[in-house]
Amino acid sequence: MVSGLGNARQLIEAVKKGDALYDFVEIMACPGGCAGGGGQPIVMGHELADERGEVLWNLDCGSAIRYSHENPDILALYDEFLGKPIGEKSHQLLHTNHHA
Repeated sequence: MVSGLGNARQLIEAVKKGDALYDFVEIMACPGGCAGGGGQPIVMGHELADERGEVLWNLDCGSAIRYSHENPDILALYDEFLGKPIGEKSHQLLHTNHHA
């Protein structure tokens, strides 16, 4: 199991080179795993989703930018590339079809 996309790249390279041999690999994009996600640590059968969620909540409360629609980088992405939210390009690139 690796956490964070930078670590995922290192693991993939190690597997390609034959330096790491695994039957199963779990990669979590979120450092430490998303709260309540499959890679969440469980200690002696005790799930920590509530505690992790509280930490994330506190981090969010202290953040200057709390909403994606107010994030200047996201606004620039739509303005310069995606067009409008729920527009044709953003819908095509950002939505998954599980039945395709």
